[in-house]
Amino acid sequence: MSVMLTKFESKSNRVKGLAFHPTQPLLAAALHNGSVQLWNYRMGVLVDRFEEHEGPVRGVAIHPSRALLVTGGDDYKIKVWDLKPQSRRCLFTLHGHLDYVRTVQFHHEMPWILSASDDQTIRIWNSTSRHCIAILTGHSHYVMSAQFHPKDDLIVSTSMDQTVRVWDISGLRKNTPNNGPNNFETFDTFSTVKYVLEGHDRGVNWASFHPTLPLIVSAADDRTIKIWRMSETRAWEVDSCRGHFNSVSSAIFHPKHELIVSCGEDKTVRVWDLAKRTAIQTFRRENDRFWILAAHPNLNLFAAGHDGGLIVFKLERERPAFTVHGDTLYYIRDKYVRTYDFNSGSDIGLLSVRKFGSPYVPPRTLSYNPAERAVVVTISSDNGLFELSSLPTQSNGEVKDSSADGKRGSAHSAIFVARNRFAVLNKTSQLIEVRDLSNSVVKTIKPPVQTNEIFYGGTACLILSSTSTVVLYDIQQQKTIAELNSPPVKYVVWNADGSLVALMSKHTITIANKTFSQNSLIHETIRIKSGAWDDAGVFIYSTLNHIKYCLPQGDHGVICTLDNPVYLTRVKGKTAHCLDRSARPRTITFDPTEYRFKLALLRNNYDEMLHIIRTSTLLGQSIIAYLQQKGFPEIALHFVQDKNTRFDLAIECGNLDVALETARAIDRPECWDRLAQQALKQGNHKIVEKAYQQTKNFDRLSFLYLATGSTDKLFKMQKIADARADPMSRFHNALYAGDVLGRIAVLRDVGLHPLAYLTAKTNGLEEDAAEILEAAGLTEADVDDVPTFGQSTLKIPSVVTPTSNLNWPTISMGESFFDRALANGHLDADGDIPHMNGVDSAVGASTALDEWAKDEEQEVEEDGWELDVEAEGDEEKDADEEFEDAVEEEDLGAGAAPGVSENELWVRNSPFAADHVAAGSFETAMQLLNRQLGVVNFALLKPLFVSIYRSSHVYVSPMASLPPLQLHIRRNPEETSPGKVLPVAARTLQSIRTELSEGYRFVSGNKLPEAQTTFRSVLQALLLMVVSSDNEAKEWRDTVTAAREYLLGVSIELERRRVQQDEPDNVRRSLELAAYFTHCQLQPQHMQIALRSAIGVFAKANNYATAAKLARRLLDLNPDPKIVAQARQRIAAGDRNPRNTVETSYDEFTEFEICAATYTPIYKGSPSVRCPYTDAAFLPEFKGQLDPLVELTEIGATASGLPAPR
Repeated sequence: MSVMLTKFESKSNRVKGLAFHPTQPLLAAALHNGSVQLWNYRMGVLVDRFEEHEGPVRGVAIHPSRALLVTGGDDYKIKVWDLKPQSRRCLFTLHGHLDYVRTVQFHHEMPWILSASDDQTIRIWNSTSRHCIAILTGHSHYVMSAQFHPKDDLIVSTSMDQTVRVWDISGLRKNTPNNGPNNFETFDTFSTVKYVLEGHDRGVNWASFHPTLPLIVSAADDRTIKIWRMSETRAWEVDSCRGHFNSVSSAIFHPKHELIVSCGEDKTVRVWDLAKRTAIQTFRRENDRFWILAAHPNLNLFAAGHDGGLIVFKLERERPAFTVHGDTLYYIRDKYVRTYDFNSGSDIGLLSVRKFGSPYVPPRTLSYNPAERAVVVTISSDNGLFELSSLPTQSNGEVKDSSADGKRGSAHSAIFVARNRFAVLNKTSQLIEVRDLSNSVVKTIKPPVQTNEIFYGGTACLILSSTSTVVLYDIQQQKTIAELNSPPVKYVVWNADGSLVALMSKHTITIANKTFSQNSLIHETIRIKSGAWDDAGVFIYSTLNHIKYCLPQGDHGVICTLDNPVYLTRVKGKTAHCLDRSARPRTITFDPTEYRFKLALLRNNYDEMLHIIRTSTLLGQSIIAYLQQKGFPEIALHFVQDKNTRFDLAIECGNLDVALETARAIDRPECWDRLAQQALKQGNHKIVEKAYQQTKNFDRLSFLYLATGSTDKLFKMQKIADARADPMSRFHNALYAGDVLGRIAVLRDVGLHPLAYLTAKTNGLEEDAAEILEAAGLTEADVDDVPTFGQSTLKIPSVVTPTSNLNWPTISMGESFFDRALANGHLDADGDIPHMNGVDSAVGASTALDEWAKDEEQEVEEDGWELDVEAEGDEEKDADEEFEDAVEEEDLGAGAAPGVSENELWVRNSPFAADHVAAGSFETAMQLLNRQLGVVNFALLKPLFVSIYRSSHVYVSPMASLPPLQLHIRRNPEETSPGKVLPVAARTLQSIRTELSEGYRFVSGNKLPEAQTTFRSVLQALLLMVVSSDNEAKEWRDTVTAAREYLLGVSIELERRRVQQDEPDNVRRSLELAAYFTHCQLQPQHMQIALRSAIGVFAKANNYATAAKLARRLLDLNPDPKIVAQARQRIAAGDRNPRNTVETSYDEFTEFEICAATYTPIYKGSPSVRCPYTDAAFLPEFKGQLDPLVELTEIGATASGLPAPR
């Protein structure tokens, strides 16, 4: 039998008592330090701790039907505790024992508690009246244990007096004794000793009844386990199990199988065959003696307490072996291979496997071959066995046994890989054998990694699972196709068309495509049990207590909760087919609306999303938060009724109509302030005006009227200011309105006569100036010394075009699909869904598309180009940079509509980001760069974007009074078809190569900082290139590679110079960087420079051996004679003194790449991640970070690459 399956383990003080909860995943443990722990063994967390006993606690039990816990300890006390989560506390304490309490137990029906003590008595307590109702005396030494019979009125007890006693307590049920004190002499009339079992040579530690048979098992210090049988009149010893090397602490019957489980002070747990009385399994610990065993009343679980804590374990796997083909499930139950039809529900036994394995253990895996209607089954006993058998075509009469014509062999794993081939893994010898259906070895393969399990990996491929990686391996070519870092994979599930695979480990799921080139990881805190793909391409998986979903890009969530684990076999629509732990087919109905909606959201399937919104009750904070997180607040808006949430979402997505409506309903100043800010960003000054009016923000309102040229409203604001008696507001309004007399009046009213006088004088109002002097009691002579100011030139700007009734939006808030659809109601609630998320529906449409075209199917609408979080528009744009003026279209006439603009045609016709930039569609250009080349930092590209846009347009001013005409420059002016017009290519490969040559000159001239800047600029420019042929695409890739290598080399050399200057003692690092510079792919003349520099650095550090090796590499480049002579001198010096003073980690003999972040080697075969644009290598820990080399891309991001040439 295989080793025990440990499900949970905890470290604590010595555990002396254990008890399972019958229905919840709880385990109570009594500790030698006086504490009682309550563990959730499924989640692996400590739920609670009870600490009222003084001294060790030896006995613990949980009531079979009520939330009660009883404990007994060395303080002679028995305590009963409330287990309800909200009120866990000690309810009462029972006093009466005169020595240590060894064990306690609840009766399964009556309100009784049984306790055994070192005072040589057994007591029965009534938990309702809280009194002792019986004392069983007769043992002559410590009573070590006492237990009720699971059905009959019997008690079995053990003692250090070497006896096992069976007590009849039937009289106790029929009669109720006097519960008063001092009546102990009457107790024994209700309980009698039925049997005294003698046979052990030392004290007996434990005894327990069989759950159904009249058997008793006892464990003693004489190192034996004895089995006793009872009849109505007598009891006798049946047999003994010998094998423990020290005292046996506990022994119990397996609740469901003919097994005995025992543990002892010899640090072992042993499993015995009840029929043969032989040990069939032993589990050892290094340093911990075992003290107690407990069996779960319903599940296949055991717990054992030892010196260092406790373990919860199984004796065998409960996962049934199964496989699915088409609409049929093939699985094994009760030693038979069975077939279950998902559609009809027919369940038929086809093949018996009862003679497979000795002894029989449930098979571990099952693989089905539909072509030959054959199965290969594996078991884990006898170091792993497989059996190949054919299934009968129809089941009639007696089911044949697999041993009749089955072919067997030794293997840990066995799976079909072709119509007439199956592969087996021999884990010990690390060989994979490919066999034919006659069980003959056709091919033997040595796996490239230490393989623990093999799985089907597609046509002629295997998935190999090791401790830390998963390898996709081609059997025919015998080479590794791909490799992923992953914990040990236990199960593999392919989707219907073989395009996606789920790799399931104990706590993680990796969703990958069939080449492993794209993957996403999901982590769960509790164990993952099984999984299946549904018909929409979503992976549904089960854990110990949930069924969950996982979308292809990694989002996951809960579908429903489980009482007991199930093993999913198939998911279709709203039904999940599964097997329970007894291998019986079940179906679970669930609601897939949430994950179907999220999948439609990710695939931009707006029609299905709208259908779900109309036909389901998809509500709740979780879906709203998800939509916000994914950047779809406008969709979340349709789910929300709460006014505050609706307002927040409306502001976030810029829906001013909904925001205004909810702001009126809420009517709080902070809401109006936020609405005013958002409306101002969009240029909707009418809503800004309403918001300022609601908050009585008069100063801002006045300035808004000035900006919009609303002079009549400015005069109204003056009257309001007069009524408010606010002189500052009066002055501002008079200034905005150009009312000089009003300003003079305000200054006079506040006593600023000098300013009032000067204002009147500079505006030519002599009479008013004289009047002010007179009012101040002065004459012209008194102000002779005042300097003379010229005439005031301050004038209010004249309004050329009235805009007070027009909004001038700077942000285009296009109406979304959902706004239009819900407003028009063009999808009925029960209408057909035009485009579903199913795999089949999209096949016909997508097969003819190129990779770039698949990307273009998803048009994501986003707001403007956000180079940073503060910039909503682009404040730095000049008038000539504004791409499209939002012109109010008035009086176009009935049915008239503007044509498609040239910019929009460019966007439609091209998959290249450069063409989208030329069209001014910066949002889609950034999306393309992100999808194709993994670019995430667009701030550096802003000057390029603006430059390309300007280069693609010409502005002509035919008349001074008219706005300039915008002309679009095409690269194919002869083209007349709107579906083929394209913008001019602003940058060509030739011009970028000229810039690259400039970088080469900087390297030659030792101007490395300038070279670094130039190479980065080249790589930025290459992002916005358009290629027109395969040759040009190849040249583009070669240029990217060359620029990357030079940028990496220059960066390494700059780092070396920094280390040399800032860390002069770090000679080793300086030497390594010099050596790595010589491993960049440079042109010969620059490679000579790198090698000569490195030779000088190594010679200076007295590393003559490495300097000589570098000199030999230099000679291979055929340098000038003078350089040759110097190199030969270095070689001679190295030959005379072949040693290195400074030890470095530089190893020129092993092939390696250089990490572009740490400038350290990544040796061949080591894990690495890459820049999706330049293909630069990085260490795995940099995955997801910004590429420090080009400062543009996300390291390790999934990217489709440059689109096909057009």
